[in-house]
Amino acid sequence: MAHVAVIGGGVGGLATALLTTRHGHTVELFERDTRAPGTALDRDFFGWHRPTVPQATQPHVLLGAARTLLRDELPDVYAEMLRLGARERHELDWFDVRPPARPGDEDLVMLQARRIVLESALLTALRAEVGAVLRHGEPVTGLTTEPGAGAGAGAGGAAAAGPVRVTGVATRAGTYAADLVVDAAGRRGGTERWLTAAGCRPAVVERHRTGLAYFCRWYRLPDGMQEGPRRPWAVTGGTFAGCAVFPADNRVFAVTLIVHTRDSTRSALRDPALFENAARAFPPGAAWLDLGADPLSDVLATASLDNRWSALVDEQGPVVAGLVPIGDAMTHTNPTLGQGTSLALWAALRVARTAGRAPGSARYAAEHHAWAVRTLKPWFDFQVVADAAIGERFATRAARAGAARETAALFDCALDDPEVMRARARVRHLAEPPERAYADPEIRARVARWLAARPAYVPNAVGPDRAEWEKLTAG
Repeated sequence: MAHVAVIGGGVGGLATALLTTRHGHTVELFERDTRAPGTALDRDFFGWHRPTVPQATQPHVLLGAARTLLRDELPDVYAEMLRLGARERHELDWFDVRPPARPGDEDLVMLQARRIVLESALLTALRAEVGAVLRHGEPVTGLTTEPGAGAGAGAGGAAAAGPVRVTGVATRAGTYAADLVVDAAGRRGGTERWLTAAGCRPAVVERHRTGLAYFCRWYRLPDGMQEGPRRPWAVTGGTFAGCAVFPADNRVFAVTLIVHTRDSTRSALRDPALFENAARAFPPGAAWLDLGADPLSDVLATASLDNRWSALVDEQGPVVAGLVPIGDAMTHTNPTLGQGTSLALWAALRVARTAGRAPGSARYAAEHHAWAVRTLKPWFDFQVVADAAIGERFATRAARAGAARETAALFDCALDDPEVMRARARVRHLAEPPERAYADPEIRARVARWLAARPAYVPNAVGPDRAEWEKLTAG
């Protein structure tokens, strides 16, 4: 049995603590905020100022990968989310008649809920675990460390020192020993600074700016209306802007507009009236806003996002032992594909399953990194490629041609063809990598036939043209 200290009480930290206790270990969780999620969802979601979690009030997506993990590993959390109002949506329900089932279709189900629903369900379960100690309002201020043990003979026969070993955490109240420290404090945590102070080599960081800005507003469907329209498809994009609708729990939904950070109309979208004018120019925005929903928030903006991969292993090996990152501390992904929660839950489960295998050793740190490179990095790379294409399109306002046109056709073809939709859904829900799903000869042939029947097909032709957009955002 290991004792694990978890830095951060967000989704990744709560999931790590809960899964780890249920695998027979003990956990102490440290969270700087004195407030914790409760079951008064609207109060906590709209009234809780969380400066260290700026994404808390932005739409979240629980893809099939996240839902499957919760269903299989934390069924009580899954049930509690449904009790709190989360709703399921099968990807193939887009069609009036769902196509005949195939193995794996059961994993193509999205769980629609605000972030606070997942946090509340995780915390409710964690509070019942006798092996967990929760220290809200006690932020970690540093790490306790010891010199690395000898790692064998180096040049000239001298013993080569291993990496510094983290032995616990420090707070203003004192120090706490741990066999393993898990950094779940996100991309704004202080871990990299503390490791540098301890004499560790710097983390290896890969960073890609997206150039995208997001503006969302929350609404509630009218009394008696439990669901919004099934059509049109909830995400659409033009050459310079996009619109997405995110159904959530308890008749709540968010409308989001996406533009380039250099777009001259960006600041106008903070105005609720102009925001709605612009959103109604896209089919999903119009379909949902025309239902007479009540606004629940101002327009909430976020920008300057990037895709960031941070590794605590370099060409010399682990830069530290006894500490591993998960969630945004390791792989922060821009929200366009909704992968973040799924990747964080995968890493949390990996820690829980391995925490008893010499967690303070350099070997454990190296194996955690190798697992992340195999399991998480391909999805991070996919996110980088997708965001680069969106950012370039929004920046140049150019229609896609050639291979880019064919890629766009795959997504539009899926709305007509159940087999292509299944392939698209398997990628979207992290069940199959795109290089395998989209390379299937049958899928390629179906998309080619779809394109051949539409020689005038122009990707991203839905929504306003630029002149109309500027008129809408000028009031």
